[in-house]
Amino acid sequence: MMRSRFDEQLAQLHRELIEMGALCERVIALASRALTTGDKSLAQQVPPLDRDIDRKERDIENLCLRLLLHQQPVAGDLRRISAALKMITDMERIGDQADDIAEIVLYLEDVPAESHELLRKMAEAAIGMVSDSVDAYVRQDVALAEKVAGVTELFVEQMNNRARGLGMDDTHFVNPTGLTAEGHVTSAHDIALMSRELLLHHPDIRRFTTIWMDTIRDGAFQLANTNKLIRFYDGATGLKTGYTASAGYCISATAERDGMELIAVIMKAPDKDTRTKDAKALLNYGFSTYALVDALPPEPLTPVAVAMGASDAVQPVPEAENTSVLVEKAKAGGLTRTVTLEPQVAAPVEAGQRLGELSVLDGGTVLLTVPLVAEEAVARRSWGQVFTQLLRMAVFAA
Repeated sequence: MMRSRFDEQLAQLHRELIEMGALCERVIALASRALTTGDKSLAQQVPPLDRDIDRKERDIENLCLRLLLHQQPVAGDLRRISAALKMITDMERIGDQADDIAEIVLYLEDVPAESHELLRKMAEAAIGMVSDSVDAYVRQDVALAEKVAGVTELFVEQMNNRARGLGMDDTHFVNPTGLTAEGHVTSAHDIALMSRELLLHHPDIRRFTTIWMDTIRDGAFQLANTNKLIRFYDGATGLKTGYTASAGYCISATAERDGMELIAVIMKAPDKDTRTKDAKALLNYGFSTYALVDALPPEPLTPVAVAMGASDAVQPVPEAENTSVLVEKAKAGGLTRTVTLEPQVAAPVEAGQRLGELSVLDGGTVLLTVPLVAEEAVARRSWGQVFTQLLRMAVFAA
């Protein structure tokens, strides 16, 4: 009789988990569509669903506790209930994260179009993993569970491939969570490389990392930035704090002054205050010791003559927008520049065509070489233009 009652409650647990999984699938789909389309009405549908997920978590937690107290399960039955408690915690976090994404949508103006397909695929993969995980639990399907684990392994493999592409040679990921695991390692240098990639190619991140305090879920929760530099350090722009028992208190701190942005990485700090103090010390050292110097000379570059061109000369300009070089402040006054240009080029000249180069030197050491290119295209003279010029020359000679 007791076993029959236990089986009934276990079946109810399965139904509740399936319903919670369906809510998670729906909230992921809504949040991802809101993010890619910028549709704020979709974003506003997410918080109520997150609250439904929270209620479902409490209901399932109460059901599990009743099963533990009244039925006192052992062995496999105990493991199933313990697994359910862990699952609902993870699914509740899915709701929270979807709610956070929806909150961000309200601030964003747009998402780059090239990200839409990737975000769509990520959402589909996440929905599939939630569905398969719940099905595997309910059906006790080991093969399906291994399939979900395989998706995680594939994602971790992609993380490691991306890390190698960024030159993060000291990094090896074992899981996508960042939690402690054997062989899950990185270095301060690699964290700096990853931070630089984020700042250079996703500059809008500063809109969020520079927020000191904010509220979420219609003001129900107040959040304070764990990076205290944002409030107390001049020019702080971010970026990310972290903590695990093995890594200690960590931070990738960024700050910008006079057009120069620095990254300071602290790992294994014993406490939050030490983490902040050490990051501040590194940033202070960087700003007091180094400066950005423009490679371009103060005087305009000499135009390059164009033979048989519609224009007699073309203006050389730097190929890259950023022509700054990082130097020690003490050496900034002793830098020299050399400009090497073609004496003449033949028309037609294409915009962006290489004309020479500019080098910045510290003594005999080249610090930076900047290609110099044609600012605009120069067409070849037509026969009519050549004839007109010859006629003018003949008239003036007469």
